[in-house]
Amino acid sequence: MELLSYMRLFVEVARTKSFRRAADALDMPNSTLSRHIAELEKTIGLRLLHRSTRKVELTEAGEVYFKRCQSIVEEARMAHESLLDVVERPSGTLRVSMPVDLATGYLAPILRDFAATYPLISFEFDLTPRRVDLQAEPFDLAIRMGPPPTAPSMLVARQIALVPRHLYAAPGYLKQAPPLKHPSDLVHHVLCVAQGAMKQHGVSRTFHRGEEQVEVTVDTRFAINSVGLSRSLALLGVGIAALDGELTREDMAMGRLRRVLPDWSLSPVPVHAITETRLLPARTRLFIDFLKAHMEARFVDTGKAGGPKRRR
Repeated sequence: MELLSYMRLFVEVARTKSFRRAADALDMPNSTLSRHIAELEKTIGLRLLHRSTRKVELTEAGEVYFKRCQSIVEEARMAHESLLDVVERPSGTLRVSMPVDLATGYLAPILRDFAATYPLISFEFDLTPRRVDLQAEPFDLAIRMGPPPTAPSMLVARQIALVPRHLYAAPGYLKQAPPLKHPSDLVHHVLCVAQGAMKQHGVSRTFHRGEEQVEVTVDTRFAINSVGLSRSLALLGVGIAALDGELTREDMAMGRLRRVLPDWSLSPVPVHAITETRLLPARTRLFIDFLKAHMEARFVDTGKAGGPKRRR
């Protein structure tokens, strides 16, 4: 049992490559952690870590040991938490990184319902668009919009939703703007589009109308990584924004925005839950399943269809 405990400490140090960060994550003094790792090395009879004042690196033996210990420690943790699964009372802290627009625009009601369903789980939400390092930072998962990550290859991405997008603009903008009857007319308009690549010129967009599909290369003058800012600029009459109909419901009702090219829609944006491993504790697995079920109930994958259809 003591050896397994030492393995857990070693895995955290090897994962973060820092005694200080590992000690913070484990909630123990740095000196205690260092002493336990030294005892582990003494027990094994091999040096596992190269220590310096600036960084910690794995030795060759440490690399081998780390690869084996990771799965052992994870399996032991899962075995322990499976007891909570039996009685359906998951607990602990769930640490999630997600974009602020997604959290405030879509997920807030779902988070409320999940918290009410599982009262023993506490939460730490980091609202940021940056790509957090799930191996070095203490996150259980990250929620991201757009294509799944291609690197590092060990990350696991689960698609939990497809968010439909349509074009909207303020009446004042449309009054003075050139005619807009087909997606190809967008070359004469100002676009305020949230996108991950942040390219400003020659962006290719695919539009759908029933079975018809058109690809248009447009000049996105305002390339933004925030749906909220894209909506705000559209409200101010700066240009046309690509938004979900749910976010514009009130603006449409008040006459602040109008649907542009109502028969056409952009390709939906996938939403992924990204984790470091497939071996997930109960609270993380339940959270992902809860998000997927509730977001799928809200959005329908329209594929080639011209717009979202709400489930009844």
